[in-house]
Amino acid sequence: MARPDSEGIRRKALVNAAIAQVGTSGLDVTVAAIARQAGMSPALAHHYFGGKAQMLEGAMRQILADYSSAVREGLSGSGDRLASIVSASVAPENFRPLTVAAWLVFYVEAQRSDWARRLLRIYQLRLRSNLRHALRSEGHPRAAEAAETVAALIDGTYLRAVTEPRFDGRAAVARILAAVRA
Repeated sequence: MARPDSEGIRRKALVNAAIAQVGTSGLDVTVAAIARQAGMSPALAHHYFGGKAQMLEGAMRQILADYSSAVREGLSGSGDRLASIVSASVAPENFRPLTVAAWLVFYVEAQRSDWARRLLRIYQLRLRSNLRHALRSEGHPRAAEAAETVAALIDGTYLRAVTEPRFDGRAAVARILAAVRA
């Protein structure tokens, strides 16, 4: 019988704890708080990630990987590329309150951190490229401009989710699609 991958399990626990802590405490989170939430010592957390910045980067990489998986899954089962991309952006697994809060903290962190700026740029380039491709395949006359609009509407959806407790992500998908396809 194979031994469990204890390092992978611990890293995953730290990443999940970092997402939860960032979602509740913002950038004031400490390695000790993340480690405590993950059920381990700060020394062990430092062993696996080196420091707070590396934990935050690991958390954001996980959020981006989850988002990417949701987009790929949506694209594989749908003929409507644009709807799949927008729907993945507000899918329940990507739109949990702590994840939304972590996204917003990530945007703030990108203003002062190279790792966050780099990850944000990669995410934005991929999103816009996917949106342009989807819109061009629909024959949209201004696909590049429309892709920028959809990306901005997705970002705005996250801001509204934070400020409106009963915000409906599914209704947001319909509004975004209607706005760009009008």
